[in-house]
Amino acid sequence: MEDKTKNQQPQTQVDVNLDTTPILYTENIYMTTNEDGLVLDFAQKLGPTNKLRIVSRIGMSRQHAKKFLNELGKLVAMTEGQLQTNKSKN
Repeated sequence: MEDKTKNQQPQTQVDVNLDTTPILYTENIYMTTNEDGLVLDFAQKLGPTNKLRIVSRIGMSRQHAKKFLNELGKLVAMTEGQLQTNKSKN
């Protein structure tokens, strides 16, 4: 019998300090790229003005961006039916 714990990677625990890590809503995303990777600039509109403020910048390799795109696509597809029917798939 094969030892299943040999092939399993340890789970990563993620801690989020809600006092210092707020959720930032974004209305605009600007993307820049080169052969090494890309940068996503997330922006919020400043009140009734025509101005935007960059509230977060995320940089990643092209390889990581492809993985992110794949996982984001799966998440959106998986939850799309829940939003339309207001029902969980559990």
